[in-house]
Amino acid sequence: MTKANPAWSLPDDLLDRIAARAPGYDADNVFCAEDLDELRAAGYLRIGVPTERGGAGLGLAATAEVQRVLAQAAPATALGLGMHQVWVQAARSVSARGGSFLQTVTDHAADDHLLAFGVSEPGNDAVLFDSTTTAEPDGDGGYRFTGTKVSTSLAPAWDVLSVFGKDTSGPEPRLVHGFVLRSDGDVEHLDDWDTLGMRATQSRTTLLRGVHVPAARIVRVLPVGPTQDPLVFGIFAAFELLVASVYVGIASRAVDLAVAAVSARAGRDGVLRSQDPDVRRAIADARGAVDAVALQVGSLARSVDEQDDLGARWFPLLVGTKARAVDTAQHVVDEAMRLVGGRAYGATSELARLARDVRAGQYHPSTRDSAARTIAAAELGPLA
Repeated sequence: MTKANPAWSLPDDLLDRIAARAPGYDADNVFCAEDLDELRAAGYLRIGVPTERGGAGLGLAATAEVQRVLAQAAPATALGLGMHQVWVQAARSVSARGGSFLQTVTDHAADDHLLAFGVSEPGNDAVLFDSTTTAEPDGDGGYRFTGTKVSTSLAPAWDVLSVFGKDTSGPEPRLVHGFVLRSDGDVEHLDDWDTLGMRATQSRTTLLRGVHVPAARIVRVLPVGPTQDPLVFGIFAAFELLVASVYVGIASRAVDLAVAAVSARAGRDGVLRSQDPDVRRAIADARGAVDAVALQVGSLARSVDEQDDLGARWFPLLVGTKARAVDTAQHVVDEAMRLVGGRAYGATSELARLARDVRAGQYHPSTRDSAARTIAAAELGPLA
């Protein structure tokens, strides 16, 4: 098995420029276009592509580390562009398990094409296990997709958009997965992304207006409902852990900002706040919490890379790790805000932006409630 290349990293000067642009993207509610341009030029879109195809050959664990570092500079950029990395790592997972049906993903990434997800739908809590989008067969193995997708990250910039919908033309409904090219047309993005945080992702509502996906770009047809298919596992594992890594990065940055603030500020007695035992305990607890979830994400990502046989434990572990990472990150950011004091509450402070960005995590699948249901079912069996 090819090992990931741990030597690839984002240059410090690039991270500095990305961090400097983040406040402007947030204030102006615009897509991180310059970040994308520079990251593409640096080879970021190819980090998970095999080295023989011009990539860095990073697996999920190494990619999660890249995402954590990028999130410390600009959480919204990391989250939005991370959707491309989810697809690349899903393709690596499928390939490692003997499948070739996502080879097109690797080909696109090798050509620096930006991949995005058109999966989430309003009111569809089943996510990958059902769809409210219609997939109408064209008679030649292709389909026309009609429906509404929400939270479509990278809406202004994607080159390739994944879509899936439900074909009800046969005796049993089937879920159809395929890829749309920007040049296909019949895809409209609404300019409706005006959120509390993660504004630079521009994850806009997407309308599929009968967009045609030919047979060559249909990659999987699956039954409705839960399945252990390699496509579902590949997407799910990469999504949960790469999203979690972004929130670990946010939490880590919050601790850094809190440390800097209490190390530079003295109380009325002239003693630095970093010498206050209560402050020191709070900083220690926060850093320990970040370290714990970082280790969880890294360990589980390595298990994906190494194809560990965790059987029925996979999904409870994946959803639990993501949910804990998000909850921990929100708690740590809130603690950092408290430690830094009123200055952190200013609208332009970095901590205030992190406090808004971190709250997006509760809305990404799997939510805390969904994760709890999955874990409970694994321990207690299904509801009667």
